[in-house]
Amino acid sequence: MTATIPTPAPRVDGSAAKISVREVSKVFPLKDEQFVALDRVSLEIEDNEFVTVVGPSGCGKSTLMNILAGLETPSGGSALVDGAEVQGPGPERGVIFQQYALFPWLTVRQNVEFGLSVGKVAARERRERADHFIRMVGLEQFADALPKMLSGGMKQRCAIARAYAVNPSILLMDEPFGALDALTRVTLQEQLLDTWSKEKRTVMFITHDVDEAVFLANRVVVMAAGPGRIYDIVEVDLPYPRTEDVRLSPEFAQLRNRVWTSVYHQTAGTHAATASSSTTTPTEK
Repeated sequence: MTATIPTPAPRVDGSAAKISVREVSKVFPLKDEQFVALDRVSLEIEDNEFVTVVGPSGCGKSTLMNILAGLETPSGGSALVDGAEVQGPGPERGVIFQQYALFPWLTVRQNVEFGLSVGKVAARERRERADHFIRMVGLEQFADALPKMLSGGMKQRCAIARAYAVNPSILLMDEPFGALDALTRVTLQEQLLDTWSKEKRTVMFITHDVDEAVFLANRVVVMAAGPGRIYDIVEVDLPYPRTEDVRLSPEFAQLRNRVWTSVYHQTAGTHAATASSSTTTPTEK
């Protein structure tokens, strides 16, 4: 059974959420049919809120993020940032993918400065801003290193510093730690929260890892597949800053179990539907 998630009501004071998704649907045409990736998804994310999104493969998590990033257009409904409809990519939205997307011929500092140089920021200010965020993610000793000299975790920290440097008000993060080993992943989760606590941004973070989703977020959005809908939204009332001790607390365990149960029900339902159908659908975009 799918939980009913109401469409966010209009605000009495007329203010807009930082991110507002209103009845968004996305349909991808196939050879003989259509694949519904998202079906009337509605969600609001407040300014400086940290929201994680989990769900089975193919539930439309990445599609939703791509719509907010302006990389995809919705088939129906609307996506808004600061009350204005998303028309394409914009400087107020920084995007971080699982692939680091660093320029291999540029140093860490030059990679972090790159977006600023495109924006025609003066050289001195570029250097100061780049160095500020390089220090914040703990890479100051590697500022002049090329990406090939960095570990996977260090490359992702460089990508985070680069996204922060151009001063977006929103960070959209699609499985940024998914390819990393468990210990590095935990370390970067704590590093990301430390950076976020010092330089607040509105964050939408996609993950398959339930522990990661609960540890990072103010709220966890659980999505259902076939087609993609919001199944549950879990408030995470754990105080910040969050450290390893939080993961060992009974409150964390209770929240993790609730999110895991919702994800498991959706994953089990997806597998059952796949087993009973010969229809082939594309992997999540």
